[in-house]
Amino acid sequence: MRLFFFMSALNPASLPTRPESGPGPRTFGPAPRLSIAPPRKPVFCHFTLSHAQLKSRTFHRQCLPLAADGFEVRYLSPLHERDSRSGVNLIPLPQRAGRWRRILDWPRLLVTLLRQKAALYHFQDPELLPVAFVLKAVFRKRVLYDAYEDFPSMARQTTSLPHVLRPSVSRCVAFAENIAARFLDAVVTADSQTLRRIARAGHSRKMVLYNFPNLDFFPSPAGSRRPKEFELVYRGGLSERAGTFLLLEALRILRREGRVVRLLLIGYADTVAGEANLRKEIADSGLSPFTELMSRIPHEEMAAALSRARIGISPLLDTPKFRINIPVKVFEYWACGLPVVASDLRPLWPFFRSTNAGLLFPPGDAHALAFSIQWLLDHRAEAEEMGRAGRSAIVRRFHNRAEAVRFSRFCRHVIAG
Repeated sequence: MRLFFFMSALNPASLPTRPESGPGPRTFGPAPRLSIAPPRKPVFCHFTLSHAQLKSRTFHRQCLPLAADGFEVRYLSPLHERDSRSGVNLIPLPQRAGRWRRILDWPRLLVTLLRQKAALYHFQDPELLPVAFVLKAVFRKRVLYDAYEDFPSMARQTTSLPHVLRPSVSRCVAFAENIAARFLDAVVTADSQTLRRIARAGHSRKMVLYNFPNLDFFPSPAGSRRPKEFELVYRGGLSERAGTFLLLEALRILRREGRVVRLLLIGYADTVAGEANLRKEIADSGLSPFTELMSRIPHEEMAAALSRARIGISPLLDTPKFRINIPVKVFEYWACGLPVVASDLRPLWPFFRSTNAGLLFPPGDAHALAFSIQWLLDHRAEAEEMGRAGRSAIVRRFHNRAEAVRFSRFCRHVIAG
């Protein structure tokens, strides 16, 4: 009998499942199995009231990789749909025209954000800094500010403000970003120069997340035999400071020398009047038969659109913003296997120095731009080799996969506190 109870203590399943009748020790059946729920995914919540389209940096370079890495990602914006794309939940917000009307939506936005119960809130618009401060100060949420542009410099150049107010607004934006770096949990920038301005402010976590292409949307162009419809392509803002009118002047110079060049413009003007002025300039220059103007297109269609041309152009002027920010378009041109002609600005030096994938010209010099274009058109073999070198540099170094891994780790560290 003693041996029986000793063995039963070692193996509880060997005990009777019912108490025996009569006197004796009480016995029980097997212990119930414990069901352990899987750990809850951390919720990453991006929010904006300004952008009704999916932004390539936010959605394609940040949110999609985070969703693939185990985050529950929610994208709150003035989209006209409630859907899920590749694991990212799209949540529509009301769309208001004008900054002051959007300010009236802040209380409603705050309520919507709190309902998400996110582990980390992420935003990019400087006008939403007050909402972020409330999230942090009142509700003790973790907040990440993505200063992907040099916003103080942009405020000095914006056409939506009277000229006399621009310096004051620029200083206010710089001051608010400095407070964000001290007060919020984390700050991300798209280049080292922007980060340098706030690097020593506060104890928030900080990192540079480069706008390198997501190769899922830029497949290898090696197998494509599609004929080129254009010699040149430009994508981005269509304005004086972006060099759009300088590019038109270079095409006029080439035309006077008997060289007709076809141009594809993909982008947006600051205002309706700005777009009308651009179209008038194209018509007055006699370039309308050789120029196609496309508005914004989905990021998923960007590679196919850029690949319609032989050469990518980045004719930015020498302004404070472009002395700091790295033009994303250059990396996207290279991802499509295009040689690049770009303004000789400091942010591009490290990338051009190591790739040999294009030509740099003095900013604002239309004749130098025209000469660079003509050289690449006249030296087809060298131009194609530059395009291959650019694509190789993107695949080896300047792609989003490594950046996405760094960003995911960064977000998890911020959440962990």
